[in-house]
Amino acid sequence: MSKRRLSDRQKGRIQSIQEQRRERAIAKNAVSEDDLANHSTLGPEILGTVVTNFGAQVDIEAAETDIKGRIVRCHMRANLDSLVTGDQVIWRFAEPHGVVVARQARRSELLRPDIYGKLRPVVANVDLIAIVFSAKPDAFSNLLDRYLVASEAQNIKPVLILNKVDMLKNNAFPDINKLVKEYEFIGYDVLQVSATSGEGITELQDYLTGQTAIFVGQSGVGKSSLINHLQPDANMSVGELSIGKEKGTHTTTVSRLFHLSGGGVLIDSPGIREFALTHLTKEQVINGFIDFRPYLGHCKFRDCNHNKDLGCSLLTAVAEKKVLATRLHNYRQILLSQESDRT
Repeated sequence: MSKRRLSDRQKGRIQSIQEQRRERAIAKNAVSEDDLANHSTLGPEILGTVVTNFGAQVDIEAAETDIKGRIVRCHMRANLDSLVTGDQVIWRFAEPHGVVVARQARRSELLRPDIYGKLRPVVANVDLIAIVFSAKPDAFSNLLDRYLVASEAQNIKPVLILNKVDMLKNNAFPDINKLVKEYEFIGYDVLQVSATSGEGITELQDYLTGQTAIFVGQSGVGKSSLINHLQPDANMSVGELSIGKEKGTHTTTVSRLFHLSGGGVLIDSPGIREFALTHLTKEQVINGFIDFRPYLGHCKFRDCNHNKDLGCSLLTAVAEKKVLATRLHNYRQILLSQESDRT
């Protein structure tokens, strides 16, 4: 029996109800100023990092004192700014639950619009967005470009990670090899690894050393398997591809922070099949295509749409094979999807 398809209005209503329940749960578990004043067992204020956010509570890793490295489940002070994995906070230890009293300023944050178009942070304080893709489920340049545009717009360095390279023997997936060469031509770092055979894992470890990175990508591309290689103590569950559809099954439900055995920090995020860019302006989108930048501002007409316009420098660059035609197509598709989402 096929699943009932929900309309956008029904989806919005469901999300609204869920958000209201989440806010009630957070309010119920929040700690008021009076509670803090009367809580004699609370320790002094110390620094910590949000490892996982469960909505009503968070797991905090202590960054100092004799409990440094210990992870403690915490309530949050009432009226505290929203927290996400990677946030640096000030908190107070207690048994069985501590209390987060303040959030420190973020040096970076990855934002994503919800169904209503409201921007919400996904993670904070990351240096690197590691975009994982593979031959199966099918890799689409349009989705990769969405991640890349989001990375560039928020000034977070991206890196592309091709997983499951053990599947590429005997030129089994020529389209993937072509995709890799295209992004290397643009100037992006592309690492080729296999969570199955271990190929390229050492190079990936070296690349991530000293960085705080977030893994993003479709479900089923092997993010959790890679994390298990990079941090054997993570014990991440691994999902199979859905039979027939060749789409991944979701195994990660909340973002979670891990310390890598070779150094560095990694944040895993729930699988994302779509990455909306409705919050970005047209200028932000086109500037997110780094290979377009040398040609912007050099068209014959200032209001050039880079479509069929006479004297378009970007179209000339495509004709001269200095810019990939697929990238210009993806740019146009992103603009069309933005217009559709906003109507």
